[in-house]
Amino acid sequence: MRTHYSGEINEDHIDQTVTVNGWVQNRRDHGGVIFIDLRDKTGILQIVIDPDTPEAFKLADAARHEFVIQAAGIVRNRPEGTTNANMPTGMVEMLVKDLVLLNRCEPLPFQLEDKDISEAVRLKYRFLDLRRPEMQRTLRMRHAVIKTMRRFLEDRDFVELETPILTRSTPEGARDYLVPSRTHPGEFFALPQSPQLFKQLLMVSGFERYYQIARCFRDEDLRADRQPEFTQLDIEMSFIDEDDIIDSMTNMVRKLFSDVMDITVPESFPRISYADAMARFGTDRPDMRIKLELTDVSDLMAGVEFKVFSGPANDAKGRVAALCVPGGSSLSRKQIDAYTKFVGIYGAKGLAYIKVNDVDAGMEGLQSPILKFLPDDVVSQILQRTDAKTGDLIFFGADAAQVVNDALGALRVKVAQDLDMVEEGWALIWVVDFPMVEWDAGEKRWQALHHPFTAPQAQDIELLGTDESDKALSRAYDLVLNGSEIGGGSIRMHDTELQQKVLDMLGIGAEEARSKFGFLLDALKYGAPPHGGMAFGVDRVVAMMSGVDSIRDVIAFPKTQKASCLLTQAPSDVDDLQLRDLGIKLRKPKADA
Repeated sequence: MRTHYSGEINEDHIDQTVTVNGWVQNRRDHGGVIFIDLRDKTGILQIVIDPDTPEAFKLADAARHEFVIQAAGIVRNRPEGTTNANMPTGMVEMLVKDLVLLNRCEPLPFQLEDKDISEAVRLKYRFLDLRRPEMQRTLRMRHAVIKTMRRFLEDRDFVELETPILTRSTPEGARDYLVPSRTHPGEFFALPQSPQLFKQLLMVSGFERYYQIARCFRDEDLRADRQPEFTQLDIEMSFIDEDDIIDSMTNMVRKLFSDVMDITVPESFPRISYADAMARFGTDRPDMRIKLELTDVSDLMAGVEFKVFSGPANDAKGRVAALCVPGGSSLSRKQIDAYTKFVGIYGAKGLAYIKVNDVDAGMEGLQSPILKFLPDDVVSQILQRTDAKTGDLIFFGADAAQVVNDALGALRVKVAQDLDMVEEGWALIWVVDFPMVEWDAGEKRWQALHHPFTAPQAQDIELLGTDESDKALSRAYDLVLNGSEIGGGSIRMHDTELQQKVLDMLGIGAEEARSKFGFLLDALKYGAPPHGGMAFGVDRVVAMMSGVDSIRDVIAFPKTQKASCLLTQAPSDVDDLQLRDLGIKLRKPKADA
């Protein structure tokens, strides 16, 4: 139906007869000559229809926005003064000899050029939303990202294998999506939260290098970077250690930036321990484009009479930290109050501060309501430790360590964004040496920080199951890009006894472990090699590379934040016959009192 794509026509095609197809982007009638901007997947070509071709002119006169047409004609130079150097086809146009109407278009629910369209409308008419250039760009970038990943791995002898979508429920983490079985009444499949166990089995099977562009499902509360179904690049390798995986995946990410964005990133990415990241940035996903850091001052505050500081400073689970903001003394009281309200979101009860108006003037050059509670020598040491200079402002957090880290970690990013302190570019960093477990005070048991199949570091195995289990470090690693985790993984346990020991520590006894993970425990007994792997969030990677705020903008047909599809109206009711086949009877929720 076509000889050329619209966006590919240029001066090399002058005097050639071509046929193009596409949608009517714009139509203009200039004194009896009709101009149409014809759009296809490659771009826009201006076509010209004059009255000398009456049938084509009649169709062009009736054509409207988003009509689908076919045009055949001769390529020529645009008249002088009408060229458009900003368009690849801006030096030429096509004089139409024949025009065919392929399909009409009803009046649109919104104009594709409109930048202010509600997301609800966009998702309801997603097939139209996807015609917009920005959506075409992001989804084509998604394709380029996945294609580059595939080529990189296949060039290194990875094998692409699919793992089951209908599998067993192993509720460790988010809720499973359950699928009732008609052939096994009363029993259920679960949609996979990840291919974790199956890819470990593939290592036992001897494939050594596996990957999959895997669909995963989690029934959890949603945010801008979460979806009930999402895509990850899943990788597993045998006979390797952490450095092998980190080096290999670093090279893959460098290839992504090079091939997809024509950007060169460093040959290796810095590594930082989890403990160091939390101490310096308050988060295990630090944005290294921001040079602001937290400074621990717990030791300085331990002896002060001011209980707001001395209480957390003397608590083993507390922390007092400072955040020095260069030039921050110019902040108004209203702005500081706004930041105080902001940290309250993270549980902070307040936000103390010191303005450094003149560092050389000593205490006289400082401004703060807390100065009267602090000895001069402590203030002097704070200024020295934070390297505060004239014009700076020091914020303080004093509370449980997690509250301080969450609050000041978020404040660090917020202040940097507000004061234009975020550097341009791409900052990649590996976070390593994560704790194996953390204590869940609600359930009164240890919880795996990553997942129960992550191996401990060899020197810390003896700590597992003791009161010092939280001091045991794991062989896990995360890759962070501009403050967002884009991938994570670990070396796994390939020894059955060690795996059972970890499950016991997590409160999963032998009987429960046999019920949930018996197939894995059995497989580990039959010559399981040392192995480990990683998974990348494809949606998140593409969103960041595209510069969009939500992963919904890089997924063709996403769900809303309430996990529904406005396009297909899913989820939906099913008829009684379908439920009867499954042996299911619906029970209406109790009405609110």
